[in-house]
Amino acid sequence: MKHPLPARPVIGMHDGLSYALFVPEGEPLGGVVICHGAGSAKESHFDFARTARDRGLAALAYDARGHGRSEGALGPGLVGDALGMCDLMRDHAPAVALRGSSLGGFTAIMAAAASHGSVRAVVALCPAPGDLLARALRSEEREIEFRADAERLEPWLSSVSLVDAAASLGADGVALLLMHARGDEQVPYTLSEELFAAASEPKRLLLVPGGHHRSLQHDVEMQNEALRFVEKALS
Repeated sequence: MKHPLPARPVIGMHDGLSYALFVPEGEPLGGVVICHGAGSAKESHFDFARTARDRGLAALAYDARGHGRSEGALGPGLVGDALGMCDLMRDHAPAVALRGSSLGGFTAIMAAAASHGSVRAVVALCPAPGDLLARALRSEEREIEFRADAERLEPWLSSVSLVDAAASLGADGVALLLMHARGDEQVPYTLSEELFAAASEPKRLLLVPGGHHRSLQHDVEMQNEALRFVEKALS
């Protein structure tokens, strides 16, 4: 039995960043920009992007600098890059949310805090704090390889506060969903509890028994739970 292939995304480059854009057939309800984790790439989140498209949302996944087909090296400009992708999404959708995992969760929260309310919602899966990312970056036994401007990135990561960024979202009415596997072996789930306590409404914390650092990213139930949260926030 033959099954039709899913519609292919539009592949493009914007300011040196490689992206894949998924657009539904009708007018999008909104758009989601997807930020991947360290050492990953946009293709790892095509399943989530297709699910978003099937629900009537546009989705844009991109390679962070130092990853995939994007130019340059990962540095402090990662927040500006995420906001640039949000600007690109606004050409296709009336309102924008960010969804990120691990480093991508950090990026999504920091970018939303810097957007002054132009990003309407954030979904962060097992978000990694800046100090943990900085320690991993300077470790001589770093397991994840990607191009990084370590001389500038490491001190910047050490200087910023993910908790403060999460706390600032409420002032702009940005909705925050935190999702974390209790079995996460890389980022303790207690960090998401700390972020949730600091954040203001609208917010939600979803802790899942067991699992590991990447288990929630491709769980269909969790993907749809995240998209329901985004749809409510963007409406």
